[in-house]
Amino acid sequence: MAASMGSVYSKEFRSKKREVFEDILEERRQSSDLRYAMKCYTPVIYRNLTPCTPSGLKTSVLQSLELQYVIRQISSESGESCESIQEQAAEILDEMGHNLRMGAIRLFAMSLSKIFKRLFQKVCVNEEGIQRLTQAIQEHPVVLLPSHRSYIDFLMMSYVLYSYDLALPVIAAGMDFMGMKIVGELLRMSGAFYMRRSFRGNQLYWAVFAEYVKTLIRNGYAPVEFFVEGQRSRTCKTLSPKFGLLNIAMEPFFKGEVFDTYIVPISINYERVLEESLYAYELLGVPKPKESTSGLIKARRILNENFGSIHIYFGQPISLRSLASGIINRTQYNLKPRHLPQRPPEDVQSFVRDVAYQVELNQIANMVLSPGVLVATILLQNLPGMDFNVLVEKTLWLKDLIEAFGGFLEWPDNLSASRVVRSSIDLHSNIFTLVDGHVTLLEHKHTGLLTEEIVFEQAVSLLMCAFYRNQMINVCVRPALVVLACEMVQSSIKEEIFRSFSFLRSVFSKEFIFFPGSEDKDFDEGCFMLTKCDIIHTTPSEIMITDKGTIAAFFLSKMFQPFLEGYKLAYTYLVGEVTNAFTEKQYISGVRSFISRLIVSGTSKCYEALSSDMQKNILSSFVQLGVLKRMKSVSEATFCLEKKMVKETAEKLGLQMFTEKLPSARL
Repeated sequence: MAASMGSVYSKEFRSKKREVFEDILEERRQSSDLRYAMKCYTPVIYRNLTPCTPSGLKTSVLQSLELQYVIRQISSESGESCESIQEQAAEILDEMGHNLRMGAIRLFAMSLSKIFKRLFQKVCVNEEGIQRLTQAIQEHPVVLLPSHRSYIDFLMMSYVLYSYDLALPVIAAGMDFMGMKIVGELLRMSGAFYMRRSFRGNQLYWAVFAEYVKTLIRNGYAPVEFFVEGQRSRTCKTLSPKFGLLNIAMEPFFKGEVFDTYIVPISINYERVLEESLYAYELLGVPKPKESTSGLIKARRILNENFGSIHIYFGQPISLRSLASGIINRTQYNLKPRHLPQRPPEDVQSFVRDVAYQVELNQIANMVLSPGVLVATILLQNLPGMDFNVLVEKTLWLKDLIEAFGGFLEWPDNLSASRVVRSSIDLHSNIFTLVDGHVTLLEHKHTGLLTEEIVFEQAVSLLMCAFYRNQMINVCVRPALVVLACEMVQSSIKEEIFRSFSFLRSVFSKEFIFFPGSEDKDFDEGCFMLTKCDIIHTTPSEIMITDKGTIAAFFLSKMFQPFLEGYKLAYTYLVGEVTNAFTEKQYISGVRSFISRLIVSGTSKCYEALSSDMQKNILSSFVQLGVLKRMKSVSEATFCLEKKMVKETAEKLGLQMFTEKLPSARL
């Protein structure tokens, strides 16, 4: 499985065809929003079926054999009557279910048109992707899996599908939105169905939720949409996939209830994200504001700001039938009646995992990068600022490198490079400033005595800048890890470099997306990119950085310094400062304070290590490496340092080299 799917994404990273994008806001700017909202809407649907009403869908779910079986099981175990449990299931459905109404859809169509025209310069959609999706919707049930960077994502998806006369998706949304007065119900009437953030251990809720999704898939009433990442990425790095909802959506195919199911990866990329400052504060420990209608009304001031362009790339639909051929033996589902709940076999769990990673790698490969991403990346390596002309020169250099690596870059050919860079600085004027020909990161030009308060302010602007750099980081991660492996082993022997690469890859398995079990392919991919750009020279037994490639190798190494340094600091804190078991909350608070003191004293400049996202990834990584042990408790999971294992683990996995031989961070 890993071999076959790994080759798919490897090929995509190596060759990418530029597709034609259409700006769907252009027509909206030239015609009536009311006429657009009230247009004759005759969507393309699956096999010309008559869409099921929301009440009909709920009836189908309640009467399903699988849910009835679970109700009888719960009744038998609890002694509660089946009728009572049935009523509870109906209440769950009332709380959960969508209530699609054409009136609400038209209201949203008009409102969103007006809002999007104020916020964005362009909303660009790849036309070939829409054509592929149109065909897919008519043939088989479709599951839409967009990337998730903003609350705008699911609104934008429905807006795009309405614009192209495609069936509106039924969207899995968090319960946070349901509590918003008026808005929550409007979203429900536009296709949202609400799911609790956690319902582990609640057998009835799980059964109702799963049957609701599977009924939608079996009957193909509408495309089902959810985010495989599970939540918005506060760092703009792709998050490790969640498998629960994807497994539910794929089950009707496994059981032979549908002939096939199409999975459609969708990449949504923002030139500037609405929540950028909120994300930075959240990463530094400021609680997320609760979603509310009043908060939404107060946020209307953003309508006076410019958020640039959005690019939405609808990827090639993935046929589960084609992927599973020769891998999954679906006859195993014939051994039991279909309505009996059963835990997915190991081969199915592995298949679902691999599909999730393939989806995310497709999303990454099809992300359309803006020039501002290049500007942010270069400026982060030249803090507190740099000459504008030098920035333009370096931006052009990085543009060529990223395109050689297979990055999907949107660069306006009708403008000079200096105009493009200046436009990016103007768009991100809340992060960058240009004064007297010098570009500086806001809040990072303090020259006096540092305090923890100033460190916090600087960290906000730096994390916002890193948010945009992270859009392209997966394009560079494989070649960058090869370069870092060469630096760490200080040797040209290919076998040693590969071992170091594999170690780094396992350490950063929570930071970046790698296809499971594809270390060899990732290493070859990184070497291929570097060789193509003449950054390294390879022989069957050696890898050497060329004289011409020294600058690029240094740049790649420096781009990943914050991650290396952050993990080094966390390891130092754990080994030197922690003596007892601790919770995640205690750890993040302690390590953040530890790193803040180091920054104030001038010992470190690794502001990105203050991010709670990085520190959570470090905990998961260190548990996986055996440095930490996770222990279950009644209230909250706790961790303890495996001090007896530290030396052994360090020698076994190279942690000694990791802590002693890392190149120092040069932010």
